[in-house]
Amino acid sequence: MRKIIHIDMDAFFASVEQRDNPDLRGKPVAVGGGGPRGVVASASYEARKYGVRSAMSGGMARRLCPDLVFVKSHFEVYRSVSNQIRSIFLDYTDLVEPLSLDEAYLDVTENRINLPSATLIAQEIRKRIETETGLTASAGVSFNKFLAKIASDINKPNGIKVITPEEAIPFLEQLAVEKFHGVGKVTARKMHNHGIYTGNDLKQRNEADLVRLFGKVGRYYFRIVRAEDNREVNPHRIRKSIGAERTFNEDVSDPEVMKAKLTDLAEGIFRYMEKNQNFGRTVTLKFKSPDFKLLTRSRSFASEIRNLDELIRIVQELLDQHVEEAPVVRLLGVTMSNLEKENETEGGVQLELDFPEERSDDFLNEE
Repeated sequence: MRKIIHIDMDAFFASVEQRDNPDLRGKPVAVGGGGPRGVVASASYEARKYGVRSAMSGGMARRLCPDLVFVKSHFEVYRSVSNQIRSIFLDYTDLVEPLSLDEAYLDVTENRINLPSATLIAQEIRKRIETETGLTASAGVSFNKFLAKIASDINKPNGIKVITPEEAIPFLEQLAVEKFHGVGKVTARKMHNHGIYTGNDLKQRNEADLVRLFGKVGRYYFRIVRAEDNREVNPHRIRKSIGAERTFNEDVSDPEVMKAKLTDLAEGIFRYMEKNQNFGRTVTLKFKSPDFKLLTRSRSFASEIRNLDELIRIVQELLDQHVEEAPVVRLLGVTMSNLEKENETEGGVQLELDFPEERSDDFLNEE
């Protein structure tokens, strides 16, 4: 039986900003764009008390918390701190699977310090993170990744939760389905519509019934409510896609302006692919209208796109072909997928990095 730890930093970006700027400590802080078109990348726990959350619009965040302090993101700092934390993990095990800058799985079944207790290792790691970085982390400890991930959220911030094999089934049976990792808001509402509110309700449905209701992911729901998750901690996860998007301060309706914005995004993505020598075969354009309707259009090719001019041409052709479907936009995005290294391992890493122009409402997304 494995011993898995999931470490999740507490309000990571916002906590780094509060650490580095004493004037922000104790105040509701949001990292990201504070304008009506800006997006919250991270919110301090003081801000979360008002309902401010990541991915929320800046305008909504200000309405919820009039005293909210918006600060510009400093992703190079976050990345540096993340590397510092990862080096702490590697003192205990080689089996470290980063999920993003602020969270990771660790398999400590066998570990460098020959300590048999995963709980004691998690406590020691959390103490070292606080001592060496001035930040706090929460931890979940269990015998598989799914349970460890859920557990790390139970006693946030700055807490730890252990789920033993004996506790797993009773714990999952009483857990609200929206707390299950992998069950989003839309799926939770659909489950509620079918009388499924808790793990125990979910457990009453057979696998065929769940597949009929939710498609292939129904098999996943059938397994996890029974605490079945055999995924290994994989320290060699490969990016499955890389994309960039931009939310505009004012709606854009001029196709030439759209092309210019998309060219900037494509250049940023290409630089990243070139640096990592990991090129893609599928180009996807993302449009979001002023009323938040989302449209995506893609083209795939037999070989990877290794030339910037070619990528820009493809992006602009996609725009020309579909601009009438989204003549006015508040957001544009470009994503490259079917990356050449994608099939080397399973899984993917999801990160949010600053877009090169350092705009607070621009993000480069990796999966």
